[in-house]
Amino acid sequence: MKNLERFGFPALIVVMAIMPNLLNPRWQAVAITFLIFTVVALSQDIILGKAGMFNMGQALFFGMGAYITAILNSQYGWPLLATIPVAILLPALFGVLLSGPIIHLRGDYLLVVTIGFNIVFIQVVQNNLGGITGGPNGIFGLDSLSLFGTQLTSQLAVYYFAFAVLLLTLGIMRNLEKSKAGRALHYLREDHLAAESIGINTRVYKIFAFALGAGIAGLAGTVFATQYSAVSPEAFEFIQSVLFFSIVLVGGSSMPGILLGVFMMFVLPEIFREFATWRFFIFGFAMILAMILRPRGIWPATFGKIPKFLIKESNHGA
Repeated sequence: MKNLERFGFPALIVVMAIMPNLLNPRWQAVAITFLIFTVVALSQDIILGKAGMFNMGQALFFGMGAYITAILNSQYGWPLLATIPVAILLPALFGVLLSGPIIHLRGDYLLVVTIGFNIVFIQVVQNNLGGITGGPNGIFGLDSLSLFGTQLTSQLAVYYFAFAVLLLTLGIMRNLEKSKAGRALHYLREDHLAAESIGINTRVYKIFAFALGAGIAGLAGTVFATQYSAVSPEAFEFIQSVLFFSIVLVGGSSMPGILLGVFMMFVLPEIFREFATWRFFIFGFAMILAMILRPRGIWPATFGKIPKFLIKESNHGA
């Protein structure tokens, strides 16, 4: 499995770089959405997979990034690329403010609270807060991408924009796995008490996970707004958060697993679109079968274990 990931993963990246030139416009659009959903799923993996916190409101941060880009472009004339820093920083800041009061919650309690925040976000944008969110219809007519004064209107340009964002996100994830913060999040996921017993400030790292995941999801929102030149509330409803949550579980909280999870949860239904509603029936059974046969995910992440003596000490202290 490690050798396959080591050599197969770079080959997949090369294929993804070449592939859009071989696709028709419809499948180019599907490929762009695949890239966007992969970035959001990776951001969800930081919170759910790496830190072990049951967050089911990731569409909230995704939507914030998209709406920030749409508002700054349509209301204030900002170029789409210029909105990226704001679309990252504001969701990250909101992630800090949101997670601060709730990170002490565990399991399904945290899950319910994050669902609530997602629902509140949808209600806010649907009710046209401040007259700038467009209400139920959303915001339409965004500008096309521009770089150094050159308009990039083709769908292929949007694909490579999304691909660059995916590569950046993969780089962040790879560095996170090897960093002190990544090890701390792993310890936190495996055993909360053991992590505290070796001096890890669990509160700080939980907030860090929410902030980083929210910022990356916000960046994906910018790409989403660029792809459709529009945003609307239904694109960020609770069901989207369920999708991202499921992708991490089905994929197994590894980078190849996330890619496979997004392919299974999004691309496969598109491939079988001609079967209309039956495609979801078949897809649902396929997902159930995958979780029965691979309960740790299609491509489970491999982590080092916390030293057993630390776990024993933490359990003794409890």
